Amino acid sequence: MMDHHHPYMISDSLIHIFTFLNEKDLSSASVVCKGWNDAAETPWLWRRLCLQRWSFCSRAAVGSELVSHSWKKYFLQRCFLETKMTKGSTGGYTCKSLRGHTGRVVGLIYLQGNSAQLPDLWSTSAIVCSASADGTVRAWNIQNGELLWCSPVQSPLRGIVSDEQHEVVITSDSDGLIKIWQGRTGQEVAYFPTASPHCALLQYNINNDWFLSVGTSQGSVCTLADVSLTKKSSVMVCNSFRVNILLVSPDKKWITAGTKDSDDLSPKMIYTKSLTSPSEDEDPLCQSLPINGCQAAVFIPTQPARLAIVHCTEHRHNKALTVFDVSIKKMKYKSEILVQQVESFPLALNTRYPQILLEAKNSNCIVLAAGEQLWVYSLKGALLASFKDHTLPISSICVDSFRVVTASQDLSLRVLTWRNDRDDGLTLESQYHLLGGSHTMSRGFTHVTCDYSSIVASVEGKDGKDILKAYTFSS
Repeated sequence: MMDHHHPYMISDSLIHIFTFLNEKDLSSASVVCKGWNDAAETPWLWRRLCLQRWSFCSRAAVGSELVSHSWKKYFLQRCFLETKMTKGSTGGYTCKSLRGHTGRVVGLIYLQGNSAQLPDLWSTSAIVCSASADGTVRAWNIQNGELLWCSPVQSPLRGIVSDEQHEVVITSDSDGLIKIWQGRTGQEVAYFPTASPHCALLQYNINNDWFLSVGTSQGSVCTLADVSLTKKSSVMVCNSFRVNILLVSPDKKWITAGTKDSDDLSPKMIYTKSLTSPSEDEDPLCQSLPINGCQAAVFIPTQPARLAIVHCTEHRHNKALTVFDVSIKKMKYKSEILVQQVESFPLALNTRYPQILLEAKNSNCIVLAAGEQLWVYSLKGALLASFKDHTLPISSICVDSFRVVTASQDLSLRVLTWRNDRDDGLTLESQYHLLGGSHTMSRGFTHVTCDYSSIVASVEGKDGKDILKAYTFSS
């Protein structure tokens, strides 16, 4: 019998019962009567569903209740958006062709994107910057295909990175000139000459301090501070070979630097403080990893300093993937680097693969691409999934917490999504292709990047004029 003198007790009991419902049943319960509707609309219930599904809790992602944004609305719209991104049906997304470059696109980055961890479903103002061998940087609003700004022409560009926190873009050109551009306006902020025709760029922030490490063709790593690009240090890591592997650990204490061009040179682990605050009395704290060469490397994003690296075995034609933990041991008069092997397992990779791509999803999931194939491994070497969806080699991959996107020379993008299986654990499922145009006009995709609600890729034009394809999903 209902106790009309204790409505709050009845409401609290309903809310407790509703914690056992999924979103579909909770929505059904809300239309039974006013009392059930009041209980089912409790923000805490929908916030709880968000936490169960996406493991996050941020008022910033939901927005203000004053503008009709709520945990329920966020949950339902994000589920709707994920369904559209999973199916890739015609009408579920828009595709814009971004034209203007007159040379090869050498890199794509989001200046302002939509985080895969905390997507803001109410904002659709993603900005992507592209660098080209035509000597220009271009910034695009990818929703409407608008060119926001274009830099003055300089020597052919070689690379591009961004710092979303400070909204700046950093480029390198074929003369070794490093430049910083203000992301909103395209105004040049600073420059630094390196005299290196090939530069690997790595930007990172330590507390409130801004740094840029540059890997040069001569084999050194030069570290610059602040957006004024003040030189802090220069360290030789692979003499006479270009540095084309340059990574920073999630805890920002370690930088891995090496070359893919020699199987005789091992990559080095450098204590970041040795680069950003060098001592005149001490050599940089630096140590070679106990492996032969390096074809690809990635830091595990959920660990402070755990590195996965693809390298040659004692038989040079065979490849292995080895995982290391890195730490520092401080003694009274000196410090030393401790490198501990966590796992190592062989890879069935054909030696003909000219490029190996490596990314990590979490603490136990490695994504590897070579040739036309994609593999997913656990950190212990178990093969979780493999795919051969492309007919020509994969040129670029993008991995986040929701999906994997592969770009191929066959002029297609392949979208795969993560799923947690109750029995088999984490799996990756191949979903659909996105096509990039005509083979009579284009040679294939060369780069791909994505945020939570969009995918942007570059297409190599046979006339030498690359274009960008921007695929945008909306909730």
